[in-house]
Formats: sequence, structure tokens, C-alpha cells
Amino acid sequence: MNHSSWGAPPRAGHPGSTDQGPVPSLHGAMPSTSAGPVRETGDTAQTRPMPIVPDNGGDQDDQGAARLSGPLFRDEQDSAPSPRSGSEPAHEPARGDADTTPREHPDVPAAPQKKRAGRDLRAAIGVGLGLGAIIVVSLFVKKVLFVGVIAVAVVVGLWELTSRLAERKEIRAPLVPLAVGGAAMVVAGYLRGAQGAWIAMALTALAVLIWRMTEPPDNYLRDVTAGVFAAFYVPFLATFVALMLAADDDGPQRVLTFLILTVVSDTGAYAVGWKLGKTKLAPRISPGKTREGLAGAVAFAMVAGALCMEYLVDDGAWWQGLILGFAAAVSATLGDLGESMIKRDLGIKDMGSLLPGHGGIMDRLDSLLPTAPVVWLLLVMFVGSG
Repeated sequence: MNHSSWGAPPRAGHPGSTDQGPVPSLHGAMPSTSAGPVRETGDTAQTRPMPIVPDNGGDQDDQGAARLSGPLFRDEQDSAPSPRSGSEPAHEPARGDADTTPREHPDVPAAPQKKRAGRDLRAAIGVGLGLGAIIVVSLFVKKVLFVGVIAVAVVVGLWELTSRLAERKEIRAPLVPLAVGGAAMVVAGYLRGAQGAWIAMALTALAVLIWRMTEPPDNYLRDVTAGVFAAFYVPFLATFVALMLAADDDGPQRVLTFLILTVVSDTGAYAVGWKLGKTKLAPRISPGKTREGLAGAVAFAMVAGALCMEYLVDDGAWWQGLILGFAAAVSATLGDLGESMIKRDLGIKDMGSLLPGHGGIMDRLDSLLPTAPVVWLLLVMFVGSG
């Protein structure tokens, strides 16, 4: 550790010492020279307080936040570091160097830093309400309209994902067979059930392999592997929403329960994590998520699940809703972390910019997609396929 970085004077002979002045004699006399200013020794010498810091350094994660092994702790933000507080040692130049760093007045305390949500909340709320209105209207007016909404979301999500793969990794997953096959997967799941969805998935994967043959063979395996992954990750998982919708008696209510659980889980995680979050859940993947936020997501989702199973789903019971809410909160969190892992590998913050305050469609589907099969399966176990 470079001691000069924490305001401590470098030791004699220590690497990084830039003191060019003469060494005091044994009798304490300091001759004047042009190489450096005269320094006093003894009781009158000015000394700087040397902070007591651990000697193991401050290893930093990929967000630039100091770990607990370091003496300072920075706010885990992608933006500029937070201003220093008065208790932190300022960076001082080594003795003998010209001090050209602008200093803050020691008597003026640093302004307190406010917590920020990180996004435009007004835009996010407005877009969220607009999407919610479209979903509710299409869901309860005509089922087939909501199938169209799912298909459109799938196609846009595939476009965002394949575009980012091409831009950041030069992976050419063929969009045309993915978009056509993805929409067919959703429709087949709604009309023919799980068997139709599996058949459409298999045909989509085959179409990806054949379509990519029209281009040079370089990186063929890499591209088709990414294409099959995209087909499974976006349209196939979304097909379980269509399977819930296909229930004769309460299909729209099941889909609404699924949406409520996911949204309430995200809201609970945000509210509790923003207010009480201290312990990081997965700092290497998503530094903003905390264990307290996960607890809030589980608690909120369990309450919402009990209410939905009691009042929305036919033949549902409140205790079933507790299990459903717990499972939905866990799967939604894992889905969010999964997409965060993909975005970190790609080196991007959002998958797109189509939705102001939210990012792209994939940034809204991240927690919904893995939660859909979990909710569908538990509903089938609790109240049947309908």
C-alpha cells in the first residue's frame, strides 16, 4: 500500500518517496538549499495524523466499491464517487512535491448525499401505468388480444437480445426464425397446450440451425447455440403465460395473479431494500440488491398471494397463496439476477431504451419470464389446469 495515498509521509528510502531535500544532521541542523524548503525537526515539526488502516488493502469488485478489507467504503454507484466526508483522510502529496491539488475549506462540512432511485421515477411510473392498462384491458376484453400482446412482447424482446449479442459479442443469432417461431410458440401453447409449445420450440430450434447455414461456417456453433438459448429464454418461458390464460374458468384471473405477484415482489424488494437494505445479496452480479430487499419481496408476495388465491383464483386457498407468493418472489429475484449476469457479460446497463424509466422490454421481462413456469406449475398442482 502506498502510504502517501492516505496522507502519511513516506518513510526514508521507501519507494515512492519524492523528498529531494537534504537529510538533517545528527545535531538537528538543517542547512538551507535550493533543492527543497527548510524543514523543522523536533517538537516544532508539523506532523500529519496517520490513519490506522489494515495492511491488506482494499480489493475492489467490478463496481468500484471497496470491500470490507479496505479502510474506506465508497457508495456502489456507476456514477462519480461520492464526496469525502470530514472524517476521511484527504489525499496529500508526498513531502517535497508541489501541492497543486485544490483544497476544500476544513471548516465547511461536506454536503450530505441523498439516496437516489437511479432512474426517472416519474417516467417509470407513467410507463408502468400505461402498460398495466394495456394488459388489463386486453386480458379481460378478449383473451386472443392478450395472446397478441404476449407475442409482440416476445418478438421485441428477441430483437433486443439478438441486437445486443451482435453489438457486444459479434454473435449472429438469426432473428427471423426466432421471431416467427417465438410467436408460433405462444399461439401453439394457447391453442394446443404444453405439447404444442414443445413442438413449436423444437421446430424453432431446427429453423435456427437451417437459417444460419446460409452464411459462412465461421462461428456457426456459437451462433446457433445463442439462437437456441434465445428461443428458450424468451418465447418458450413466455408460453407458460399463454398456458395460464388457456384455463376455461379463470384463465385471466390466473394471469392477473401471476402479474400481481411479480410486480408486488419487485415493489417490495425495492421499497424495503431502499429503506433498510444494508447486506448485499449478490454484489458481483447486482450491487443494488440486498438481503433485506429479498426479505421484503418474499413478505409482500406472500401477502399478495394469499389474497389472490382467496379472492381471484377459483377453488384457491389462502395458505396456497403463501406458498405461491414465496416461490414467485424467489424466482423473480433469480430471474432478475440472471438477466443482470447477461448484461454484465455484455457490458451494458439496459437491454434497450424503448421504455423510458425502465430500459427495454427485456428489462421488464427479466423477472416475469422465469416466474411464469413456476406459477403455472403450482396453480396446476393446487387447483388443476382449468
